[in-house]
Amino acid sequence: MITRKIPATMVTQHPDHASKPYWHYRAYLTTQYETEEAYRSFAELGATEYNWDWEGKLVDESVVERFFGDYLDFFKKNPLGEKIFLTFRLPNPRVETEFRVGRAFMNMVSAASSAKHVGFKVPPLFEVILPMTETSEEMLALQEAFVELRSLKHPLYKMDNFLTNLRVIPLFESVSTIIRSDEILRSYVSLYSKRFGKKPPYMRPYVARSDPALNSGLIPTVLAIKIALSRYKKLEKKLKLPLFPMIGAASLPFRGGLTPYTVREFVKEYAGVRTTTIQSAFRYDFPLDDVKKGIRQLEKLLPKGKPQLISQQDEEKLQKLIAVSEKYYKEAIESLAPLINTIAVAIPPRRERFLHIGLYGYSRGEGKVKLPRAIGFTACLYSIGLPPELLGTGQTLAYAREHKLLPLLEKYYLFLKKDLEFAGRFVNKKNIALLTKSIPYGKKLAQDVCHIEAYLEKPVGPITQEEKRHEVLSGKVLDSLEDRKKLEQLIKQTALVRKSLG
Repeated sequence: MITRKIPATMVTQHPDHASKPYWHYRAYLTTQYETEEAYRSFAELGATEYNWDWEGKLVDESVVERFFGDYLDFFKKNPLGEKIFLTFRLPNPRVETEFRVGRAFMNMVSAASSAKHVGFKVPPLFEVILPMTETSEEMLALQEAFVELRSLKHPLYKMDNFLTNLRVIPLFESVSTIIRSDEILRSYVSLYSKRFGKKPPYMRPYVARSDPALNSGLIPTVLAIKIALSRYKKLEKKLKLPLFPMIGAASLPFRGGLTPYTVREFVKEYAGVRTTTIQSAFRYDFPLDDVKKGIRQLEKLLPKGKPQLISQQDEEKLQKLIAVSEKYYKEAIESLAPLINTIAVAIPPRRERFLHIGLYGYSRGEGKVKLPRAIGFTACLYSIGLPPELLGTGQTLAYAREHKLLPLLEKYYLFLKKDLEFAGRFVNKKNIALLTKSIPYGKKLAQDVCHIEAYLEKPVGPITQEEKRHEVLSGKVLDSLEDRKKLEQLIKQTALVRKSLG
């Protein structure tokens, strides 16, 4: 029996908004404003969790002290760790080896002490997100490191027993890892039980939505997540251990398709997910009342969802389709990477960041493709009228039709047609015609578009006046590649039209 509250909506600092925040004077947010942002996410938007990101960006290490100093009355009525939650996203020590993990741990212990001194009964911070999780051993290693830190004895540290252990939320960020993530969870429970003499009380497996799409494409990512959700349900029953899956969804379909206006479809598409991210575009690119309503809907509907259970026979077919689709997608990316990286330098910044170590791209054979992070990648392609949802997808649909797998694909990717219809309205066919002549993948890109139009039974392209304006702007983007200042302004304008940077 789980006594703690499981949040449905986790606000994140992903910088994908086009407009300025409703409470701020510009779109760019420095670190000093993130405590206020977190407070407003709880008090004004009604979200129940906020992700405090230590990975690849500057971070205010006094967040809990600032909460208590500036908003103590609110947090006395809504205690951190009970009604609302602040969750640290740590760097993965496997790829980022400096001292930020240790600093975050000390911050958690310090916050627990501060909370105790002002009368709170539970530690305000007790869970951490481990990005790029690939093994159960690295999950346990975080807990071992924290236990070792807690064992330090010195009068200057003044560490009491208010926070004695921490929970690890594994974040799975590639298609292959997402598919086998149930095996990692099973191994972790075994290791945990041997180390601590009992099973963890629950787990919150977290599947990424953006980085796997960046590296493997739209269809492989959605199908991999469906397989994972099905396996989690089966694992939960086998281990008799509550699992509360999380997903990192954003506004554009390529990165999750979650907006204040798509809540019901999203909840149905990803049934079984217990917590979703609420990224910046969701919060700042739509009317405030609609944002609040969308969060209320998610808080109400997500706990009710039950995942589709996938048979072994269906899973084998889906995994074959994933492999085929990944091949088509990666061929497209290899060809488009130079153009994407040319545009990426003009993507307007939204947060204070330093070097971000993560899934920049992928290697295949002897070649290696480097790409911007998922938001910038998506922004680049949308800004030239080539939504990344299209890449390899048309060929995948043709393959699925030929091999009689289309009904199976539609059975598990429920809103595929709707996602492609949305992306299709931001297609600039003139730009695609130019690319057809100038990049090796050009002819196959044209085939992708044709196959998608055949699947949708209608042409892609803009419908509304705003979408037609996006088409005009995207034409100018392709003409302005050597003028960085102009390019950045055009990218901002296209982002405002589609209500998301990337």
